[in-house]
Amino acid sequence: QVQLVEAGGGLVQAGGSLRVSCAASGFTFKLYGMGWFRQAPGKEREFVADVSTSVGATYYGDSVKGRFTISRDNAKSTVYLQMNSLKPEDTAVYYCVGRRSGSRRSEPASYVYWGQGTQVTVSS
Repeated sequence: QVQLVEAGGGLVQAGGSLRVSCAASGFTFKLYGMGWFRQAPGKEREFVADVSTSVGATYYGDSVKGRFTISRDNAKSTVYLQMNSLKPEDTAVYYCVGRRSGSRRSEPASYVYWGQGTQVTVSS
């Protein structure tokens, strides 16, 4: 049974930092690209970041480049998203996602596994 369990969301002031994590189980983690999407109320789902399998190449959405960092620990089957210089517009539910190696990153249809999401709220 595949599980992606996010943790670390919460309330933070603008300009602050937060790290969310995602513990994966039920599949061979090291063979999957991992990433994060987010969705704010009334808005479309947005790609945030992706990290590939073995070499750990990273890719970011334009709105978070330079502020967010994605990383993974294959030994712990965990992916992280470090968020710095947070803005009120970063407020959203953040979803951990997984895609098969070689599939197209940032495209929602590429991600076969989705977590339940964790709320991140940035106050002004």
